[in-house]
Amino acid sequence: MEEKKKTRIAVLQYKKCQPHLCNYACIRACPGVRMGQETIVKNEETKKPVISEELCTGCGICIHKCPFGAISIVNLSASLSTPLHQYGKNAFRLYNSPTPRKNAVVGLIGKNGLGKTTVLKILSKEIIPNLGELKEEASLEKVINYFKGKEVQAFFEKLKNEQVRVSLKPQNIEVLLEEEKGKVGEALKKAGKEKQTKELNEIIKSLELEEILEREISKLSGGELQRLAIALASIKEADYYFFDEPSSFLDVKHRLNAAKFISALSEKEKSILLVEHDLAVLDILSDYTHVFFGQQHVFGAVSSIKSSRNGINEFLEGYLREENIRFRDTELRFIVRPPSQSRKKRLLLEYPFLQKKLGSFSLETEKGQIMQGETIGILGPNAIGKTTFVKMLASVISPDNTKLSLNLKISYKPQTLSVEKGEKVSDLFRQKGIDSELFKTQIKKKLGLSELMELECSSLSGGELQKVAIALCLCREADLYLLDEPSAFIDAEDRINTADAIKEVIEKKQKAAFVVDHDILFIDCVSDRLIVFEGTPAQKGKALEPKEMHEGMNLFLKNMNITFRRDPTTGRPRANKLNSAKDKEQKQKGEYYYSLS
Repeated sequence: MEEKKKTRIAVLQYKKCQPHLCNYACIRACPGVRMGQETIVKNEETKKPVISEELCTGCGICIHKCPFGAISIVNLSASLSTPLHQYGKNAFRLYNSPTPRKNAVVGLIGKNGLGKTTVLKILSKEIIPNLGELKEEASLEKVINYFKGKEVQAFFEKLKNEQVRVSLKPQNIEVLLEEEKGKVGEALKKAGKEKQTKELNEIIKSLELEEILEREISKLSGGELQRLAIALASIKEADYYFFDEPSSFLDVKHRLNAAKFISALSEKEKSILLVEHDLAVLDILSDYTHVFFGQQHVFGAVSSIKSSRNGINEFLEGYLREENIRFRDTELRFIVRPPSQSRKKRLLLEYPFLQKKLGSFSLETEKGQIMQGETIGILGPNAIGKTTFVKMLASVISPDNTKLSLNLKISYKPQTLSVEKGEKVSDLFRQKGIDSELFKTQIKKKLGLSELMELECSSLSGGELQKVAIALCLCREADLYLLDEPSAFIDAEDRINTADAIKEVIEKKQKAAFVVDHDILFIDCVSDRLIVFEGTPAQKGKALEPKEMHEGMNLFLKNMNITFRRDPTTGRPRANKLNSAKDKEQKQKGEYYYSLS
């Protein structure tokens, strides 16, 4: 009985809890409270409920009575009896730790809200883990004893004795705007003052920062700021380098460049830990992986260390073999589809040759067609005209050479998202023109939106807001759906579910969609055909006509100088290591995309 009490956790998500609207429904419904026990009490300071994990019987009544889904009561296995860190009473807790390895890249994979960023902060000494002892002072000595006999114990001993140097590239790169002032070149010279000029120049060249050295940091785009953040973290003299979502905001080319650059660090006797949601980048980079599992914003646990392939495959399968833990009911699979045979489908739209000039940038797009029930993926570098093309189709801007009138109902999800303050998520789906039945039966569950419905839009994270925007776009009555970078900010699992949702809606409704994205696996999942953009970023772009997937992806990957193969277990496209035997073999055959056979 005592063991059960130790492994039962009660978590209250403060962001969701609104006692002024429900009048403490959890307290009123709790059987323990009715019997005179202080199972749930009101905190007079915060005005929020506080749940006693010792007195809680795990009946679950409070969970069902809470109208906002703010309460979680979870019975954990005995192996998760002591957390590495707990944020507070009835707050998120993290179990176990990843293991950094010398001369290797260790990838961390899992849904958002499971503690990946927390663990990087712990390993870089930003957070001293408290082992769930909220009334006692946290110390690394206790953590060392906690990991006694495990491989990661040695790391914490060195951390305690200040024998390791750690450099962290944070998830939120906007902190650079506060920490770093002036020009890019000045910031790099200041951070790399211990580096030789040649070494500093190599970093600048590898991350393609030459053209922005004289640019003010405050004027950088998201992608430019991300590359600067990677450079600044890498320039520091350290033994351990931690990168939290380094591919965010980057196009495919820069993602691959960043992957090569980070991988090269590990070859210099350095240890790399990496949080990444782009499975192709994770595949290229990591030698080993840890899978994070648990319940979002409630608890997170870290698996044992696995090979890169096995870790990603077990994540997709939802089952950890060594731990014998199933953490997801359904397997995430990549369906190997035959060629789309678009000619046999009914024509929905034929668009003409288009031209557009914006300042010093010019764009040309070859004419093309899109069929009913078809999704066309769009790939290309940043600043090459992809968003401009989509905006012309959406009639947000007009082409210069013709008057474009599509005579179709269009639903458009832009790249940049904005919300009204005070507006709830549920209010958005009561608007006119929203297919409420589609939302309730398919989209809501597939995108995991149930728990967000009573939250204010302004309180949502980037990933949560992205999923809401995608759902709104898909649930509007339209003939043509335009989605600009739908995978941004969302985790690997939600990316696959989102691709599946887009594909399902378009096929069932017999409508059509254009999808712009930089995640190759996401594009592979969602697309029937492909538009490839070529040219010189910020100067001149050209959109080729839609091509069958194999032809289009082969052309794009050849431009990127990377090859893919299919994983025989999950069907996912896997990036071949540069200059590996498989990479050389496919390039010799001219097969940059996986074989159709």
